[in-house]
Amino acid sequence: MIDRLLLLGATGDLAGRFLLPALAELWAEGQLPESFEIIGAATQELSDAAFQRGACERLERHASDIAPAARQALLDRLRYQRIDLASNGIAEAIRTILGTAGEKEGRGAPVAAYLALPPHLFGPAVNALGSARLPPRSRIVIEKPFGEDLESAIALNRLLADVAGTAGESAIFRVDHVLGMATVHNLLGLRLANRVLEPIWNNTNIEQIEILWEETLALEGRAAYYDRAGALKDVMQSHMLQILSLVAMEPPASLSERDLRNHKVDVLRTVRPPEPGQIAQRTRRARYTAGRLASTGGADGNHVPDYAAEKGVDPARCTETFAEVVLELDNWRWAGTRFVLRTGKALHRRAKGVVVRFRPVPHLPFGGDVPPPDRNELRIGLDGPETLSLHLTGSAPGPPAALTPLALTAQLPAAELRGYSQVLLNVLTGDCTLSIRGDEAEEGWRIMTPVLDAWAENRVPLEEYPAGSSGPPQRGGRSREASKEAP
Repeated sequence: MIDRLLLLGATGDLAGRFLLPALAELWAEGQLPESFEIIGAATQELSDAAFQRGACERLERHASDIAPAARQALLDRLRYQRIDLASNGIAEAIRTILGTAGEKEGRGAPVAAYLALPPHLFGPAVNALGSARLPPRSRIVIEKPFGEDLESAIALNRLLADVAGTAGESAIFRVDHVLGMATVHNLLGLRLANRVLEPIWNNTNIEQIEILWEETLALEGRAAYYDRAGALKDVMQSHMLQILSLVAMEPPASLSERDLRNHKVDVLRTVRPPEPGQIAQRTRRARYTAGRLASTGGADGNHVPDYAAEKGVDPARCTETFAEVVLELDNWRWAGTRFVLRTGKALHRRAKGVVVRFRPVPHLPFGGDVPPPDRNELRIGLDGPETLSLHLTGSAPGPPAALTPLALTAQLPAAELRGYSQVLLNVLTGDCTLSIRGDEAEEGWRIMTPVLDAWAENRVPLEEYPAGSSGPPQRGGRSREASKEAP
């Protein structure tokens, strides 16, 4: 296991909200060696003590469920170095930080260099790490979104390949924490360990699969990043395509790194992006206006300002906070089944999951007076609530023709580790299974590029919805509250 972590962007939101709490959890669970150390690096001028105080505040806020002794043990292993990625001396600064200055090939102990940075800094950071000549067996970890478009993703892959050299993909971790979530792993168990589902897991029986990533959170001070990304790049191109690949892939021979990643890429290669003439019908974008989020506390809820008026937002960018894209897969199993991906911020409820909507039965023998029953559905909640529910139809008391909906619900097993904890553990131990391969990242951008281009050219109108609502009205003016509840 690697016992040194170089955290670039150590004072940012990602590090404070997710990475440091994940490391504290790993320490509390006995997953980190006694020799473990974290070298935080960012642009601020801070002493080790000042950095530790800031980290302590973040841990108290985001990891209060972890024992104070474990949090303190992590803080004791933190040190800090100011670093400027625009500086000409950045490579030598990194070598000094790692204690390899003056060594021709950087023969110190291996390090995991985690780029908790905005995407536009990935290139300069990887260049600097390459010039610094990281010690052998070191790893480079890159957050999503991997690049900003297809062209930049291809260029970044080439750069990483040059820096990794003969180590290849085993030294590169393109991480997406959704792949570390236990409930996402449940998708694999559900798909691959149940004989009853496999015969009906196809276009003959399934009309539509919805993948949802709906949040009550608003901007939360992330304008510097989010306003340049938007909902499609931030969530749909990464998290949601990863979920789609697990839902739709063919059963692999094993869950080894090679088999699993090969099958995920095979699925993404079959995804057909909307044609230019279909973009307006198959995609939607919107951003929230002022409103109240009732679920955040208080009798009247929490007031959320208009997104365009948030500090750090440039309204001229027309950044979307809600995105919906309908995709189709060109393969034998899924031709004719719709895949609907929908994500949004500042919505009235949190709904992250998968909804499998089955086709209606071919014939109902109950007579013309019986209204058709609701379609059968399988709903898989991925992140609050983590439940599995199967919605069927049965007979109601009374005449034989009386029908009633039935719901069979189960609580999914709780996660042993946070999603980021699992991702970091895999990085440190060298397990690439949950890492996104280079060609996989490029396929994600290939799928979404026509949508991004159309939106940039304003070929799809930017709609609006009040914060705390269910999002923009469905086409035809119907409110989304009228639709069925998601997982």
